[in-house]
Amino acid sequence: MKRVLQGNEQEEGGGTSGGSQKTLKRPCKQRREKDLEEEGARWECLPQEILLHIFQYLPLLDRAYASQVCRGWNQAFHMPELWRCFEFELNQPASSYLKATHPDLIKQIIKRHSNHLQYVSFKVDSSRESAEAACDILSQLVNCSLKTLGLISTARPSFMELPKSHFISALTVVFVNSKSLSSLKIDDTPVDDPSLKVLVANNSDTLKLLKMSSCPHVSPAGILCVADQCHGLRELALNYHLLSDELLIALSSEKHVHLEHLRIDVVSENPGQHFHTIKKSSWDAMVRHSPKFNLVMYFFLYEDEFGPFFRDEIPVTHLYFGRSVSKDVLGRVGLTCPRLVELVVCANGLRPLDEELIRIAQRCTQLSAIGLGECEVSCSAFVEFVKMCGDRLTQLSIMEEVLVPDHRYGLDDIHWEVSKHLGRVWFPDMMPTW
Repeated sequence: MKRVLQGNEQEEGGGTSGGSQKTLKRPCKQRREKDLEEEGARWECLPQEILLHIFQYLPLLDRAYASQVCRGWNQAFHMPELWRCFEFELNQPASSYLKATHPDLIKQIIKRHSNHLQYVSFKVDSSRESAEAACDILSQLVNCSLKTLGLISTARPSFMELPKSHFISALTVVFVNSKSLSSLKIDDTPVDDPSLKVLVANNSDTLKLLKMSSCPHVSPAGILCVADQCHGLRELALNYHLLSDELLIALSSEKHVHLEHLRIDVVSENPGQHFHTIKKSSWDAMVRHSPKFNLVMYFFLYEDEFGPFFRDEIPVTHLYFGRSVSKDVLGRVGLTCPRLVELVVCANGLRPLDEELIRIAQRCTQLSAIGLGECEVSCSAFVEFVKMCGDRLTQLSIMEEVLVPDHRYGLDDIHWEVSKHLGRVWFPDMMPTW
């Protein structure tokens, strides 16, 4: 009997234990299912502002994939806030490394979001087909209200290969319909004077930045029209052939808001090209009107073409020499550029620039950044230059090959001496960083 009772007890206990285990498993399973349901509900019910914040961090392709998850995410994909800033990448896959914006997405943007676009750029490769695709999109933005527009050629300027009338027609659509453009970058394009007049007629109260270097169909009269009418202009970038005494006087007129940046490309298309001279009185008028404006000049000239430059004082603040420049020209820079803040010399030759560098340190008392490439400077002169400029040199990019050891300093110990006068650790560069 005892054994039978024990057996029955064990059997009952085992049954109870097994039953209790089964009873325990069911609630665990139910909890897991409930958690999954709640988790799914949380994702589906995320507020639109949270989805917007998440989608803003996703690349365009990932955002498109996410839009296929559910109806709510698809609606989030089309929120106007996500389409205010967009870059169209247009290229021919066989000849470009760029990722192209899918044609179906372009159609969808034009159909559903053209009126949401505000900050737009077009990045094209060197093919004419890419530039034509950009013009095709521009011509369809009839409901747009752009604030910024940038046309960027990543290789040779493909926009220049288009018929001028075709390009102007597409660009005019944006000029007429936007009426609130504040920033326009149209370098290396066939824009012309009549199209600039359309721009001014519709956006004169809002335009603040205009970059249009290498635009051969624009005349000084065309850019003068912009200067006369766009009183809110803050930054202007153009080729030197468009710069004139009349333009500087117009920019110095009391009716204009002070210009903050004037960027000038001085580029030689053919050796021996003639460049006109800007009067000192015109520069003086500009400085009187806008005493804090930055004059940024990029020089890509051959050695015998610098004659008209740096003869009189010029208010340049940032100066870049992209080709070899002579000792004579650099010596004149020290005498005629008292407002100089930044200087970059990519190449000079094999004659040391000791005297020229010391003169620049003496006369250019605001200099805070300098870069030297294929030049030569003795270590002693370089240390003296740094000592004169002191800790105001926030950027000092000097190639190691530039420094020539002398009786006072060698390459092994010059960094200690320079670091002492800079107030921070400094070493010569192994490659250009400008």
